[in-house]
Amino acid sequence: MSSVSSINLNKATVWNSHTGGIVYDAELLSKHQLAPAHSLFSPEFWRARHSASAQTGGRGQVHFINEGECHWVLRHYRRGGLVGKLVTDHYLWLGQDNTRAFREWHLLAQLHAQHLPVPAPVAAGYQRHGLFYQADLITVAIPQARTLAQRLATDSLDACIWQQMGRVLARFHAAGVQHADLNAHNMVFAEDQSIHVLDFDRGRIRDVNKRWIEVVMRRLLRSLEKLQQQQKIRFEMSEWRALIEAHDAALLTAFQVR
Repeated sequence: MSSVSSINLNKATVWNSHTGGIVYDAELLSKHQLAPAHSLFSPEFWRARHSASAQTGGRGQVHFINEGECHWVLRHYRRGGLVGKLVTDHYLWLGQDNTRAFREWHLLAQLHAQHLPVPAPVAAGYQRHGLFYQADLITVAIPQARTLAQRLATDSLDACIWQQMGRVLARFHAAGVQHADLNAHNMVFAEDQSIHVLDFDRGRIRDVNKRWIEVVMRRLLRSLEKLQQQQKIRFEMSEWRALIEAHDAALLTAFQVR
């Protein structure tokens, strides 16, 4: 047995079953003649339709769904760090709206509605297992995306591109968007060279504060330095300074305009 209820936030519709729930963009699913079901988050479902391919990245695999005009990314939530070695993909149940998947879906929907460069959310789902749950997220794919890490592995980027990245990040920070793990793998360049930010798991919107912004930016810098040590990427501190200067100038301008 299942039920469907509509809520008034960014076209979100919630579907509940006896084992879990899904929040989704009804317009996007109906456009591709799909109905909400837990099978949407199964790679086997898409492989049976000859629509899925897998790629390793981050904490595990993501699956790319390509079916007609449908170009989506399916990601299963997995734990990182020391905890992830013991409990790979189970999270403590604290209510539907507190699931990692629902929280990220709603945040992405809000950011997308504000025209910030994030992937549009399609559907997010969870399934309960007693006191725990597992979760998945489907988003619209960024066309021909290449991560910052991938770009730096083969190319040196012009100062103007570093400045562009700084200005993009300033847009998020001016809106109070705190990314929980900004790094060189979740800043991506689309086919038209526009810059997008991915992976807003545990992200949130909060009052703008210099301290948390500095924490976010230091995390990105550590990611670049780590890649520089491990893979000899093309990265210089002068490029980082160009990013920071552009970021700080854009952030200051945003608050002067207000």
